[in-house]
Amino acid sequence: MLDLAAHFNGFLRADPRRLHFAAHSHHPWPDATRAAHMHVWDDAARLMDGKWGPILGDKLAALRARIAALLGLPDPSTLVFAPNTHEFAARILASLPSGRTPRVLCTDAEFMSFARQAERLAEDGLIDLHRVPAEPARDCMPRLIEAARQGFDLIWVSQVFFTSGAALEGLQALADAAGDAVLVIDGYHSFMAMPVDFSPLASRAFFTAGGYKYAMGGEGCCFMHCPPGWLPRPRNTGWFAAFGALDGGAGGVSYAADGRRFMGATFDPAGIYRLHAALNWVASVGVTVADIHAHAHALQARFVAGLSVLDPARLVVPLANPARGNFLTFDLDDAQAWQARLAAAHVVTDRRGRRLRFGFGIYQREAEVDELLARMHAL
Repeated sequence: MLDLAAHFNGFLRADPRRLHFAAHSHHPWPDATRAAHMHVWDDAARLMDGKWGPILGDKLAALRARIAALLGLPDPSTLVFAPNTHEFAARILASLPSGRTPRVLCTDAEFMSFARQAERLAEDGLIDLHRVPAEPARDCMPRLIEAARQGFDLIWVSQVFFTSGAALEGLQALADAAGDAVLVIDGYHSFMAMPVDFSPLASRAFFTAGGYKYAMGGEGCCFMHCPPGWLPRPRNTGWFAAFGALDGGAGGVSYAADGRRFMGATFDPAGIYRLHAALNWVASVGVTVADIHAHAHALQARFVAGLSVLDPARLVVPLANPARGNFLTFDLDDAQAWQARLAAAHVVTDRRGRRLRFGFGIYQREAEVDELLARMHAL
């Protein structure tokens, strides 16, 4: 078990009554990010327009190196940044073949950043959208592989489903079945929550994630790994995508050859600073992603073992299944009422319809789990 709560004093002491069990929704930031946030202001005051040189140079290079090491990527330059993952979804969708209706495959449990946009395009017949059921989780990958063999232009799937916490295994088999389809893995609930070795897929698949959840850097800084050669000229493009290719060319609008080809335009750099500080802090305390994952699962086990007011049989992904992320999901008829009662007891949870979610992270200790159980029993 880890004991790192003292590194989150700013967030934890802001409301001492609050028990935060929604790490999967908005993870507290470590104290190390506060100085980084102020550093953004100081750099802007000191450099003004000149700030973009260091930001787009050394700052992004250092952050790329950190993320590439965590994912096992062979080349950090394949990483690109944006304020949110919807920007990436929009650019990839806008890069699909023209002259016919592109075929898109996903599950019925993709997050809104992709699902809402894809559904809207499908309403107007701009894409042919196919969804396979994400549950039961054990059947999801076989369904995806069978469907993928029918031929698609884009396949977009989550590595950990936000609706349940189930982890999707067998990504290499999906890549083998995908043919020429663009393959995107949504890693927002896996990055920094569980070990991810993306090296086998680095030349084949895109990977998206960001700092808002387990990476602890807050909003405004998402990233995407862009496999070399795939979608070299996105139609939805900002002027930053020309960096590295500013000499123009005979082929029309020019693009950088690396991950920067998916860049947009001017953005608030604060998230870049905070995410870099958060990842540097993790490295400084000698904690690995495997340690974080094990800690969260140990807290989950303690929580379920002491639980008497909710039935563990209502867990969508039971503790016996190790293929799960760092939150637990209960399917409950009275999920809304439970969330309201917990909120009145100063316990922060998260709900999606009839599913109540409890998230666990490295800012929590056994004492917080025991206090959560006591408050639930008191209700």
